[in-house]
Amino acid sequence: MSPTRSVFVAMLAAVAAIALAGCGERPQVISYKQGTYQGKPDTPPWSGAEWGGNKQKWENAIHQRNQAQNDYKRIGG
Repeated sequence: MSPTRSVFVAMLAAVAAIALAGCGERPQVISYKQGTYQGKPDTPPWSGAEWGGNKQKWENAIHQRNQAQNDYKRIGG
């Protein structure tokens, strides 16, 4: 085999390997169950130890935090 032909054969083999590598992906299909949430269960933010399940106390704390970020309230405007 001449050097030119061996380079051509090597390049052809490399192109064939790359082309075949793209065909190896499996389809990623998710099976959904209608009407059911399959993620992790969410808990309300006020159920933590700091608020003890008291939603009103949590809402008041959020309101106070928002007011502390209000520039008109902070500078007395």
